[in-house]
Amino acid sequence: MVDEARRVDLAPLEKHARLGDMAYAAMKERMVRGVFEPRRKFTVRAVADALGVSSTPARDALNRLAAEGALVYSGPKTVIVPHLTIEALQEITSMRLVLEGLAAERGAARAPTGLADSLEEMQAKITEGLENRQYSDVLGTNKEFHLAVYRCCGMPHLLSTIETLWLRIGPSFHNLYPEFPIQKYGVHNHQVAIESIREGDDEAVRAALESDIRDGYRRLRQAIRAREEQSGT
Repeated sequence: MVDEARRVDLAPLEKHARLGDMAYAAMKERMVRGVFEPRRKFTVRAVADALGVSSTPARDALNRLAAEGALVYSGPKTVIVPHLTIEALQEITSMRLVLEGLAAERGAARAPTGLADSLEEMQAKITEGLENRQYSDVLGTNKEFHLAVYRCCGMPHLLSTIETLWLRIGPSFHNLYPEFPIQKYGVHNHQVAIESIREGDDEAVRAALESDIRDGYRRLRQAIRAREEQSGT
């Protein structure tokens, strides 16, 4: 007879489970950074080859991202990065303002010594990337700029939710360029955030990063409307 004290009601893990998690994490990180633009197509085989894994963990990763709305299936083995609708953009932006505003203010209040200097270095990379039109690099560094502040808030569940929102909106950040840098909105907002961290003004940090979100929203809204008018939808 099996000792009841030794029984645990769990199914054995499949051998590929860890690889599936790693494949998902790799895809998610790139999508949050905006590496993949809207309408980008992926096949299970292409993702598996790129990650050096079998088709099973690659399929698991794509299924998870599709379940989260970051990808949509266009065929049995093919997914695409969807465009955001105006309605989705408005909803995501409303949530970002609340959640990222909270993370920014709490993060600024708990900011370690040297955070402002690190942000200065990131902003220098962003500025250089904009000047050289290396927009993919800019998107990645911009994400790290924001999260460097948010991570200081000490609220892991809040951070997880914020990353989920970035997963949905990240690909659409491609629509910010090349027009968005001309007005230098993002550069100004980041500089205000850095100065406010140095001054210990937590509310000003929140306001600066909320302004950054709003400025991006206006540009993305214009891009979506232009696309819809062009397609006649």
